[in-house]
Amino acid sequence: MGTLELDGVTKVFPDGDGEVVAVDDVDIEMRDGEFLVVVGPSGCGKSTTLRMVAGLETISSGEIRLAGQRVNDVKPQHRDIAMVFQSYALYPHMTVEGNMAFGLEESTELSDEEIETRVADAAETMGIAELLDRKPADLSGGQRQRVALGRAIVRDPEVFLMDEPLSNLDAKLRSEMRTELQRLQDELDVTTMYVTHDQTEAMTMGDRIAILNAGELQQVATPLECYHEPANRFVAGFIGDPSMNFFPVERDDETLVADVFDYPLSAPTLDDVGAVTDLTLGVRPEDIALAGDSSGEHTFSTVVEVVEPMGDENTVYLRFADAPEGETFIATVGGLQQVSAGDEITVEIPEETIHLFDGVSGEAVHNREIDE
Repeated sequence: MGTLELDGVTKVFPDGDGEVVAVDDVDIEMRDGEFLVVVGPSGCGKSTTLRMVAGLETISSGEIRLAGQRVNDVKPQHRDIAMVFQSYALYPHMTVEGNMAFGLEESTELSDEEIETRVADAAETMGIAELLDRKPADLSGGQRQRVALGRAIVRDPEVFLMDEPLSNLDAKLRSEMRTELQRLQDELDVTTMYVTHDQTEAMTMGDRIAILNAGELQQVATPLECYHEPANRFVAGFIGDPSMNFFPVERDDETLVADVFDYPLSAPTLDDVGAVTDLTLGVRPEDIALAGDSSGEHTFSTVVEVVEPMGDENTVYLRFADAPEGETFIATVGGLQQVSAGDEITVEIPEETIHLFDGVSGEAVHNREIDE
């Protein structure tokens, strides 16, 4: 069984007379055959976490278990793990076949015939069978990435580790390779931990997403749960493009009071809020709708400052009518809706779409519900 467990995993680096906590008490449990994407901003500890799983970094505290067995002190070559690096890490003097076979030759007792068969099968799977006699310098970036993936596949490991493997590819090829990796994961059914800073990769590829910030695990959940039911303000702001809009508000009885607007709440939402009065109101750009009039209790007069046409949609930067210039929030509307800078328009922020966060801790106190 290719289960992978991180139990209180911590990594501390010395820093002069002090120390830096790069990964802080991370708990993750991956199911057999699961594709888990670890995502977060630069320096959040995601690659360090991956390297600890691979055995390339020592663990300061905690345990890593593969198929139920503790592997903290097991050397990298003896862990049943295959890793794909951002830089491809191909040997330039070897052919594609040599690169794919090298790990098997060094770490297994397979016969030459068995290795040749495995390499041929993996090359066929990756669509590079005709490239086996070439060297890396003769390959495109996409082909090199396929060779790196093929080299991992021939190992037939319990777990794949992938450290931003698509970051060196252009946008079109990245999209194609995302689809290819998903197909490969379905076909091989191998437990995979995939590190990226790209939230599009996280949302489209992962069975679940683990979100890190400053070395701390923020949330582990399905992509839709992270998007619609974020655990805290950081997750809400990190997942989604354009990012969620945030407004600091104070609860005054049944109403949220901001500098330039009031927002009444219904009884169910008030129940979620409880006694918290210092709050942040969050709403995603696509949940802000253009309204025909301003008669609703959740409608507001705004001024359009900037419009970014994207073809299928328009990203519209708005300012509340009473807000100073430059204090904008974002709405995403259909590409056929005619909106221009300087327009005065009414928008609606439906209560069923809003999120509320504790203004001090940032923890979510109310999220929109996902329709079953």
